[in-house]
Amino acid sequence: MTPFFAFLHHLAAFTLVAALAVEFVLIRGELNLGTARKLQRIDMVFGLSAGVVLVVGLLRVFYFEKGASYYFHSAPFIAKLSLFVIVGLLSIYPTVEFASWSKSLKQGRMPALTDSKIASIRSVIHWELAAVVAIILCAALMARGVGYLG
Repeated sequence: MTPFFAFLHHLAAFTLVAALAVEFVLIRGELNLGTARKLQRIDMVFGLSAGVVLVVGLLRVFYFEKGASYYFHSAPFIAKLSLFVIVGLLSIYPTVEFASWSKSLKQGRMPALTDSKIASIRSVIHWELAAVVAIILCAALMARGVGYLG
């Protein structure tokens, strides 16, 4: 069962990274109805994959692998979990913005967007990507036992 949960965790994590990268690429280009709708769908994939990463990750920590006492004595794990929470908090802003577009998009028109609004969404997604890179570093360190405080 442990290999299945590891696979599921990694699959969801790669999906999360891919969705975030697609959001970053789409928000950098010209926004039209099709792009705006894609951003909404991709953001939903991002959110669902983040939920799977969190639930499966916590199951692995508490019921599989090395156990919670090991992981909570690992500095890279604590950093990884903290960064994941930060990414989650950062993602609220773009998600709320994308969701607010629904009414306009259903009516077949673009939502009213300023250049500064798009720039701020782009900036948040950029910070999310940077944090995800740091999460990947923490995962590699954790897997090698670096920073174990026990």
